[in-house]
Amino acid sequence: MEKMEAHRKAVLHRAFSVFIFNSKGEMLLQQRAGDKYHSPGLWTNACCSHPRPGEDTLAAACRRLREELGFTTSLEKLFDFTYRSEFDNGLTEFEFDHVFVGYYDDEDIHPNAAEVSDYRYCSLEEIKEGLAVHPDNYTSWFHLAFPLVREKMATTRKG
Repeated sequence: MEKMEAHRKAVLHRAFSVFIFNSKGEMLLQQRAGDKYHSPGLWTNACCSHPRPGEDTLAAACRRLREELGFTTSLEKLFDFTYRSEFDNGLTEFEFDHVFVGYYDDEDIHPNAAEVSDYRYCSLEEIKEGLAVHPDNYTSWFHLAFPLVREKMATTRKG
Protein backbone atom coordinates (compact mmCIF):
# COMPACT_ATOMS: atom_id res chain seq x y z
CA MET A 1 0.00 0.00 0.00
CA GLU A 2 1.15 3.55 -0.65
CA LYS A 3 2.82 5.30 2.31
CA MET A 4 0.21 8.05 2.79
CA GLU A 5 -2.63 5.52 2.65
CA ALA A 6 -0.89 3.46 5.34
CA HIS A 7 -0.56 6.60 7.47
CA ARG A 8 -4.20 7.60 6.93
CA LYS A 9 -5.48 4.09 7.77
CA ALA A 10 -2.97 3.47 10.62
CA VAL A 11 -1.76 0.22 9.03
CA LEU A 12 1.45 -1.38 10.30
CA HIS A 13 4.17 -0.98 7.66
CA ARG A 14 7.95 -1.11 7.21
CA ALA A 15 10.10 1.91 7.92
CA PHE A 16 13.71 2.62 8.80
CA SER A 17 15.64 5.10 10.92
CA VAL A 18 19.28 6.02 10.39
CA PHE A 19 21.50 7.19 13.24
CA ILE A 20 24.88 8.69 12.35
CA PHE A 21 27.74 9.23 14.81
CA ASN A 22 31.10 10.95 14.43
CA SER A 23 34.39 9.81 15.99
CA LYS A 24 33.72 12.04 19.03
CA GLY A 25 30.65 9.93 19.81
CA GLU A 26 28.28 12.75 18.85
CA MET A 27 25.02 12.00 17.03
CA LEU A 28 23.95 13.80 13.87
CA LEU A 29 20.50 15.37 14.23
CA GLN A 30 18.41 16.91 11.51
CA GLN A 31 15.64 19.45 11.85
CA ARG A 32 12.74 18.47 9.62
CA ALA A 33 11.77 20.99 6.95
CA GLY A 34 8.94 23.32 7.88
CA ASP A 35 6.57 22.03 5.21
CA LYS A 36 6.82 18.30 6.00
CA TYR A 37 3.39 16.60 6.18
CA HIS A 38 3.93 15.82 9.88
CA SER A 39 6.38 16.87 12.59
CA PRO A 40 7.62 19.95 10.67
CA GLY A 41 10.50 21.83 12.27
CA LEU A 42 11.20 19.13 14.86
CA TRP A 43 14.63 17.64 15.56
CA THR A 44 15.23 13.97 14.95
CA ASN A 45 17.83 11.40 13.90
CA ALA A 46 19.80 11.71 10.64
CA CYS A 47 16.97 10.36 8.48
CA CYS A 48 13.87 8.18 8.46
CA SER A 49 11.73 6.90 5.65
CA HIS A 50 10.13 3.86 4.05
CA PRO A 51 11.54 1.34 1.59
CA ARG A 52 9.94 1.29 -1.82
CA PRO A 53 7.99 -1.86 -2.78
CA GLY A 54 10.52 -4.66 -3.26
CA GLU A 55 13.45 -2.47 -2.13
CA ASP A 56 15.95 -3.90 0.33
CA THR A 57 15.69 -1.97 3.62
CA LEU A 58 19.46 -1.35 3.93
CA ALA A 59 19.59 -0.10 0.32
CA ALA A 60 16.62 2.18 1.06
CA ALA A 61 18.34 3.58 4.17
CA CYS A 62 21.50 4.34 2.17
CA ARG A 63 19.44 5.93 -0.61
CA ARG A 64 17.50 8.21 1.75
CA LEU A 65 20.62 9.27 3.65
CA ARG A 66 22.10 10.42 0.34
CA GLU A 67 18.81 12.08 -0.74
CA GLU A 68 18.22 13.90 2.55
CA LEU A 69 21.74 14.82 3.71
CA GLY A 70 23.83 14.46 0.56
CA PHE A 71 26.36 11.89 1.75
CA THR A 72 26.84 8.16 1.99
CA THR A 73 28.53 5.96 4.56
CA SER A 74 28.40 2.31 5.51
CA LEU A 75 25.38 1.41 7.62
CA GLU A 76 24.72 -1.63 9.76
CA LYS A 77 21.50 -2.82 11.30
CA LEU A 78 21.32 -2.26 15.06
CA PHE A 79 17.81 -3.55 15.93
CA ASP A 80 14.09 -3.36 15.05
CA PHE A 81 11.17 -2.02 17.03
CA THR A 82 7.50 -1.28 16.47
CA TYR A 83 5.87 2.00 17.42
CA ARG A 84 2.63 3.87 16.90
CA SER A 85 2.35 7.65 16.91
CA GLU A 86 -0.76 9.70 16.10
CA PHE A 87 -0.52 13.24 14.75
CA ASP A 88 -2.84 16.26 14.92
CA ASN A 89 -3.41 16.12 11.15
CA GLY A 90 -5.15 12.73 11.39
CA LEU A 91 -2.18 10.68 10.22
CA THR A 92 -0.75 7.79 12.24
CA GLU A 93 2.65 6.21 12.01
CA PHE A 94 2.32 2.55 12.92
CA GLU A 95 5.71 1.27 11.89
CA PHE A 96 7.97 -1.73 12.09
CA ASP A 97 11.15 0.33 12.21
CA HIS A 98 14.53 -1.07 11.13
CA VAL A 99 17.24 0.95 12.91
CA PHE A 100 20.61 1.43 11.20
CA VAL A 101 23.77 3.06 12.48
CA GLY A 102 26.74 4.55 10.65
CA TYR A 103 29.74 6.79 11.22
CA TYR A 104 30.66 9.97 9.36
CA ASP A 105 33.37 12.53 10.17
CA ASP A 106 33.47 14.47 6.92
CA GLU A 107 32.01 17.99 6.99
CA ASP A 108 30.68 17.47 3.46
CA ILE A 109 26.96 17.44 4.32
CA HIS A 110 24.48 18.89 1.81
CA PRO A 111 20.94 18.79 3.21
CA ASN A 112 17.99 18.69 0.82
CA ALA A 113 15.97 21.81 1.73
CA ALA A 114 12.69 20.00 0.97
CA GLU A 115 13.52 17.51 3.74
CA VAL A 116 15.90 19.21 6.19
CA SER A 117 16.00 22.80 7.46
CA ASP A 118 19.09 22.40 9.68
CA TYR A 119 21.47 19.81 11.12
CA ARG A 120 24.02 19.51 13.91
CA TYR A 121 26.09 17.00 15.86
CA CYS A 122 25.30 16.76 19.59
CA SER A 123 26.63 14.70 22.46
CA LEU A 124 24.32 12.00 23.79
CA GLU A 125 24.08 13.90 27.09
CA GLU A 126 23.02 17.09 25.27
CA ILE A 127 20.32 15.13 23.46
CA LYS A 128 19.13 13.42 26.64
CA GLU A 129 18.87 16.81 28.35
CA GLY A 130 17.12 18.37 25.33
CA LEU A 131 14.53 15.58 25.28
CA ALA A 132 13.85 16.15 29.00
CA VAL A 133 13.84 19.97 29.03
CA HIS A 134 12.30 20.68 25.59
CA PRO A 135 10.43 17.49 24.61
CA ASP A 136 8.24 19.29 22.08
CA ASN A 137 11.33 20.14 19.99
CA TYR A 138 11.79 16.46 18.99
CA THR A 139 9.81 13.97 16.92
CA SER A 140 7.68 11.39 18.71
CA TRP A 141 9.67 8.45 17.30
CA PHE A 142 12.98 10.01 18.35
CA HIS A 143 11.76 10.01 21.96
CA LEU A 144 11.27 6.24 21.60
CA ALA A 145 14.28 5.33 19.46
CA PHE A 146 17.00 7.46 21.09
CA PRO A 147 17.09 5.59 24.45
CA LEU A 148 17.05 2.25 22.61
CA VAL A 149 19.93 3.30 20.36
CA ARG A 150 21.87 4.68 23.30
CA GLU A 151 21.40 1.46 25.28
CA LYS A 152 22.26 -0.79 22.33
CA MET A 153 25.37 1.26 21.46
CA ALA A 154 26.58 1.08 25.08
CA THR A 155 26.03 -2.69 25.14
CA THR A 156 27.80 -3.12 21.79
CA ARG A 157 30.84 -1.11 22.96
CA LYS A 158 31.13 -3.19 26.15
CA GLY A 159 30.84 -6.49 24.29
